[in-house]
Amino acid sequence: MTTPGASPDAFAEEFGPHLSRSTGPRLDAGAVPDRSVHTHCCFCGQQCGITLLVKNEEVIGFEPRMDFPFNEGKLCPKGVKRYLQGAHPDRLLHAYERDAGAPGGFRAVGYEQAVARVAAEIARIQEQHGPQAFGLLSGASLTIEKSYLMGKFARVCLKTPYIDYNGRLCMVSAAAANKKAFGVDRAANPWSDILKAEVVWISGANVAECAPITTDYVWQARERGARVIVVDPRLTPLARTCDLFLPVKPGRDAALFAGILHLMIEHGHVDRGFVDAHTVGFDEVAASVREWTPAKTSAVTGIAEPAMTTTSAFRMSSHGFAARSIPNAFLFAAPALTMQSRPL
Repeated sequence: MTTPGASPDAFAEEFGPHLSRSTGPRLDAGAVPDRSVHTHCCFCGQQCGITLLVKNEEVIGFEPRMDFPFNEGKLCPKGVKRYLQGAHPDRLLHAYERDAGAPGGFRAVGYEQAVARVAAEIARIQEQHGPQAFGLLSGASLTIEKSYLMGKFARVCLKTPYIDYNGRLCMVSAAAANKKAFGVDRAANPWSDILKAEVVWISGANVAECAPITTDYVWQARERGARVIVVDPRLTPLARTCDLFLPVKPGRDAALFAGILHLMIEHGHVDRGFVDAHTVGFDEVAASVREWTPAKTSAVTGIAEPAMTTTSAFRMSSHGFAARSIPNAFLFAAPALTMQSRPL
């Protein structure tokens, strides 16, 4: 068992966590950057376009990218502070090995020495326990090229079948479901379709805090007459201003969907022409939700029966849209749903 190389206080003094702070040219309001670099914010999956301002190979600020089609110059607080990470005082710039006599219990070593030591230890362990003694865990923030290399490193170099990434708990399940339902492993609609929606259903997604720029699309849709439904156990920022809030019990989303579909079928709110022309297996789905009456759904989800009836019958005629029983709808779903395994 390893033992700490220094006391917790000594470690924190050397390696943090420390508050971020601006230093050097970042404090100079008149600093002129050497160049501008168009790139993306990487804090969430929205990938907003930004322009970094660089001076002497250090990012000293940023400017909005007005020409980028998604965010059109808008940025959330996370994106505004994104560039500060590059020179954060806790950022590690060297390889380290344990040394009880060094500040914080670790001393910096050259990368060639560090890589050689890691390779020697891998060889030692695999010689004793076999290639499968190692597993590899990567992350969703890697580029496509880096993800490819991680796979090659696992299978060709380490010769282990054990490789995974954090998306197993969120992205993979959503991709599998989308592939099965829509034939594509991701959202089938561009964000511009939100502006054409007459009903925006947000389920298990805290849009305002996790993907703030998308909130603007929801607001624009509402200004054009759309009704907004939010399903969440918590009163999220968007839930405070939506047209209908459904505070579902945690883990009961599938039951709610079954109950709403039951009502839609019962009251004729399903576009049978579209279903017959573009889907398969609907009769089986309809049979599976037949038991999910408003009373049963309410008991399981904690949502009152009148709220579910209102949800299934939302129409947009009072908001300037042509009166019809089947409005255009846009559904938001997030890992709050895809990380569940509760069956109906």
